[in-house]
Amino acid sequence: MLIDPDFWPAGFSALLENVSEGIHIADKKGMTRFYNKSAALIDGIKQETALGKHILEMFPSLTEQTSTILQVLRTGKPIMYREQEIKNLYGVPVYLLTTTIPIQVKGHVVAAMDISQNLTQVKELAEKVVGLRADLKHKNRHSLAEQAVYTFDQICGEHPLLQDVLQRARKAARTNSPILVYGETGTGKELLVQAIHNFSPRRNGPFISQNCAALPATLMESILFGTSKGSFTGAENRPGLVELADGGTLFLDEITCLDIELQAKLLRFIQEGTLRRLGESQIREVNVRIIASSNIDPLLAIEENRFRPDLYYRLNVISLSLPPLRDRREDLPLLVDYLLKDLNAKLQCQISGIASDVYEVFLRYPWPGNIRELRCTLEGAMNLAETGNIEVAHLPPHLLQKIVHDHPLEIKAVEDLPLQEALAKVEQTLIRSALDKTDWNISKTAKILGLPRQTLQYKLQTLRIER
Repeated sequence: MLIDPDFWPAGFSALLENVSEGIHIADKKGMTRFYNKSAALIDGIKQETALGKHILEMFPSLTEQTSTILQVLRTGKPIMYREQEIKNLYGVPVYLLTTTIPIQVKGHVVAAMDISQNLTQVKELAEKVVGLRADLKHKNRHSLAEQAVYTFDQICGEHPLLQDVLQRARKAARTNSPILVYGETGTGKELLVQAIHNFSPRRNGPFISQNCAALPATLMESILFGTSKGSFTGAENRPGLVELADGGTLFLDEITCLDIELQAKLLRFIQEGTLRRLGESQIREVNVRIIASSNIDPLLAIEENRFRPDLYYRLNVISLSLPPLRDRREDLPLLVDYLLKDLNAKLQCQISGIASDVYEVFLRYPWPGNIRELRCTLEGAMNLAETGNIEVAHLPPHLLQKIVHDHPLEIKAVEDLPLQEALAKVEQTLIRSALDKTDWNISKTAKILGLPRQTLQYKLQTLRIER
């Protein structure tokens, strides 16, 4: 605890002792006066060892100039969000994101408080990924994780909304213009982007994908644009993902999660085709096609100040919007057949198809997770079915619960009937309701129900629905 009680309110010590951030407070001479449990875990130094030690004794890799605590004690000015890679007194490296603020009494700086977050594991993982990518490029080969493996032929669906997107994507693949892909989670955005890359003149160049929500903003700049030795404590000369994608395609998923200031730097690169590594003055020219995606409406992200309008306009040169699965239910049979074949091979199963009542459930379910959810649903059911058809009993409970929730009156009326009879009666009710809304216009009714016209005609006959 700090010695002077004038600037140390009662109970403050207990509060700081139990926060998740590391709290390190040193007095005017740089001697450690408070060091909480989180700081001890982050730095790898026991509390009893740290108390009473000078900052430079605890961290020999620091100097009077590089220690943020000593800087703040000298200047009285806070240092916000500083990246530091330091070594503790045992020589163990620690990567930190720190904010250091002065503690003043009657206008005089009497101590400095360092608030730190541990980014060591995140940094190590990111460095390994970037290093692996750099090694693979140097060896002129790519791992499966870095290949664009999908093509347009592997995108399954005949719905006009999807076919229009694919037609525009094929045309866009021939150019170098930026592309912005919008689609809900699970609609296949990366699959489409890989298909564009493989259909483009850049198909033999690298394809690198990065989720912008996967790393903290403080790391993303160095991961994207690289670092130069000395740009921050512990930094080395290293290219970023933009350089590694030179001659190919860089796919930035969830672009609206990118830090707003970093969006400005990305915009500058797209416009100029040049970059500077973090802490470097040398300008590097890079030839990369940028394709970005978002699972939320980009215009909504702009309204919420999560997406720069100027970056949106620059990326939205070509706009591709993937329809959700609920808007193209006619593609369900094709998708189910395609996914079953793929999963049979991977799981070594012998599933021949899905039962008719399962198909009815699939038609009614809204699929918030889209094709990804459909694939996971089929995979889970295949583990239970093993052979033959997938039956309703093999489906996850939440699918049926959702349908019950959306249609409480219909389900209540048939809840004591056998499943197939109950589903048939509910289906009759829904079809009749849709027919009444359209004055028995078959084409409009089929559109409301998300069915092909021929399928609706068949159901009218089999369910004996007459006007």
